[in-house]
Amino acid sequence: MMMQGQQDNFGQTPSQTVGPYFAYGLTAAQYGYDFNQLFDTVLAGDDARGERIRLQGRVLDGEGVPIPDALVEISQVDGQGRCPRNVYEASALGFLGFGRCGTGTEPGSRYTFDTVKPGPQAEGEAPHIDMILSMRGLLLHAFTRVYFDDESDANARDAVLNSVPAARRHSLVARRDVRGGNVIYRFDVHMQGPYETVFFDL
Repeated sequence: MMMQGQQDNFGQTPSQTVGPYFAYGLTAAQYGYDFNQLFDTVLAGDDARGERIRLQGRVLDGEGVPIPDALVEISQVDGQGRCPRNVYEASALGFLGFGRCGTGTEPGSRYTFDTVKPGPQAEGEAPHIDMILSMRGLLLHAFTRVYFDDESDANARDAVLNSVPAARRHSLVARRDVRGGNVIYRFDVHMQGPYETVFFDL
């Protein structure tokens, strides 16, 4: 039985405060550790179906300062709306459907994913990428979605996007840019403040 005052002899546990463990442990190779990681920033191989894109952005705090120890995870379907259910399907499709990136080693504390633009997962759904964020001080994961600004017709029909107040939908839309023939979608995540990204309660 713990007596009153005894708890002061113990430090805080991960359930009480979250340090930068996620990015270091789950994207170990990115941080230079000598053990492997299951997923990295490349989701699409040569045989993957869909337009080649790069998803890139920053995770920003309430003051607009980039967060250097965030872990960004994405999940998506390929250009034909398919997601591998196991390692064999992933190999056959040339597509993993899941990626991880820590923001601590990229210039400007960015995250970057090389993938394909997803197709719709179901009738009436706009193409999108699901995103999960973990970082120092965040006790629970934050969930959001990335839509595409060149899919305005599909976005207008998407039930999830339309459940968001109209004034805040822009926070879920990535902006298309083409440089040197490469398609880049830029998507900054604002964790707090006047430009806060919409997060979903899952």
